[in-house]
Amino acid sequence: MKKYIIYYTLFISLFALAQEKDTTIVFKKRVLESTEVDFLNSYYNQKGNHSAVGGGIGSEKLSDFASNITVAMPLNDDDVLTVDIGISAYSSASSSNINPFNSSTTGASGNTTTSPPKGTPWQASSGASKSDQLIGLTANYSHSSDDRNFIWNADVAFSNEFDYTSIGFGGGVTKLFNEKNSEISLKLNAYLDQWRPIYPTELHEYGTYGSNFQYNGFLRGVTILDQGGNATTAYLPNKFKNWTSTSRNSYSASVSFSQVLTKKTQFSLFFDILKQEGMLSTPYQRIYFADKANYYIGIASYIPIYETSNNIGVYQLADDVERLPNSRFKLPVGFRWNYYINEKFTLRTYYRYYWDDWGINSQTASIEIPYKISDKFTIYPTYRYYVQNASKYFAPFEKHLSTEQYYTSDYDLSTFKSNQYGFGVNYTDIFTTTQIFGLGIKNIDFRFNHYNRNDGLSANIGSIAFKFIMQ
Repeated sequence: MKKYIIYYTLFISLFALAQEKDTTIVFKKRVLESTEVDFLNSYYNQKGNHSAVGGGIGSEKLSDFASNITVAMPLNDDDVLTVDIGISAYSSASSSNINPFNSSTTGASGNTTTSPPKGTPWQASSGASKSDQLIGLTANYSHSSDDRNFIWNADVAFSNEFDYTSIGFGGGVTKLFNEKNSEISLKLNAYLDQWRPIYPTELHEYGTYGSNFQYNGFLRGVTILDQGGNATTAYLPNKFKNWTSTSRNSYSASVSFSQVLTKKTQFSLFFDILKQEGMLSTPYQRIYFADKANYYIGIASYIPIYETSNNIGVYQLADDVERLPNSRFKLPVGFRWNYYINEKFTLRTYYRYYWDDWGINSQTASIEIPYKISDKFTIYPTYRYYVQNASKYFAPFEKHLSTEQYYTSDYDLSTFKSNQYGFGVNYTDIFTTTQIFGLGIKNIDFRFNHYNRNDGLSANIGSIAFKFIMQ
């Protein structure tokens, strides 16, 4: 799994009817009465044994802490500016193994000390790539018509981490009709992203020094082993080439329709069209070919048990990095159906079907049943089921052939099923009677979810959000 970092943005818009007499508006309620401030903190951790950096095997341990602040400010009766700032900090055993070799035994120049360099896909290395931070900023401007039946919005976004920068912009329109019982929306977005590629250490050295890479840089003086544990100079990953184009552009169009059917029933339909172009591969995810000999750095005695977690002393050198087409077309469609059972229970359901031209088809279904304990407290158990088939470019560790044009061993693109169980607790005080530093607490929301899928990946995520109203 790549980074599995989960990001949250809480946007709240309050719409009211404009009261009219003849053609003259005698009263118009503000779209947003007061400035609202949302604070969100979340913690995520996972474990698994199919690291994409390790070519489909190895530890996927990852932990991530994310924090967001969202401020929605009324500019006048009709316009709202919403700004979201977020930061996410993670530590990953998988990405740490971009350079898996113990840095305490090998200097930057490749000169070794008394112990040979070693590594293992089953443990985190001490390299700089084991942790990173992502910083993001989004600004959204929305305008509502006098009768509140038409809204348009525009947004811009920016995010950055060590090896990746994203710039996005977009906008949308929403039309309400049938006495506001019907709603249709259209949204367009574009993201213009840029990689700063980081390659696995052994391939980086080959790309830098060519066929003499074993006598220069990091690998100078380092013993390379063959499958039998013997020293060799035969390792030559000549399938590898540096990426020449490192941009990734994504475009999306989203259409949704919502309808209130009865006093108790509401449903919505949606579909998206998404197109990606450019460098869609992840440049530090290794590939091992079945028709190529195996080579290692580390302790020879661990080679026979390389694919087990008992291997704590040897790392296999890559044949290439992940290669995927430079375009991808995605088409998800789905619906939501909500039913008010009584004053205590509500039923919320969701279904989505997804298709793309890389050969993946998937289905998602979820259910949430909020139970209102009191006027202020609600609890809600949740369940989500997901199933997908593999991309035509996926194969497990050492199952690809060097004659193939495209290849990946990222298990996010494999066949799998997953289940997610969770619950939440929500506190709401519309009168904001409790205050902190002059800010009234309108809402507190806590959620916890446990995720597992049948390839061995499991994760937990907890989040807590606070909504304040400036008095």
